[in-house]
Amino acid sequence: MSDDYILRQEELVDNPTARIPICLVLDVSGSMNGEPIAELESGVQMFFDAIRDDDVAQYSAEICIVTFGEGAKKALDFAAITRQETPNLSAVDPRTDMGAGVTLALDLLEARKTEYRNAGVDYFQPWMVLMTDGEPTDDISTVASRITSLVNSKSLTVFPIGIGASANLTNLKQLSGGRQPLRLKGLNFKQFFLWLSQSVSRVSQSMPGEDIKLDTAGISTWGTV
Repeated sequence: MSDDYILRQEELVDNPTARIPICLVLDVSGSMNGEPIAELESGVQMFFDAIRDDDVAQYSAEICIVTFGEGAKKALDFAAITRQETPNLSAVDPRTDMGAGVTLALDLLEARKTEYRNAGVDYFQPWMVLMTDGEPTDDISTVASRITSLVNSKSLTVFPIGIGASANLTNLKQLSGGRQPLRLKGLNFKQFFLWLSQSVSRVSQSMPGEDIKLDTAGISTWGTV
């Protein structure tokens, strides 16, 4: 059992605030190289900074990051956001193993939910943000069924975001649990992550199980169908 795991469990005891587990699932295939990956990294950093600056959300939001290209990797594990450092992102992989990335993300979310329950900490419906500029090079059918089951049981909310004209929104919809995928306007990552941080803030001020309406009007600043 690692020291980090023990520390994360102690954080649950010290801060029993209901948690919002969020997993960012990010495409780091070679086609994201250059300005796209730089803007994505900047947007992720802004998201973390906005949550840290929110007096309520900083105690509720827990974020992990999964990257996928040739396989999938846990780039950042769940922890108190005050001690997290966002990872450097690089896009060099020739593949887009989206199925592997989403599978790892769901596994991490399920494991964290188990840790919440074991510690007696309540939690909100988990969020998974999936961002890609292409289409999967591995099989997504099994994990698509898993997502549909989780969404139907109100155990997961998915935000599917396509980056650029080559993003296959049809494939993304298979991994959305019925939510309409949106295409990012240009490289408007910062506007998206600003909207996401505001959405997290809104949820963090509610109670688990409460029906929260997100700011759909704000979506037009960064996304399009």
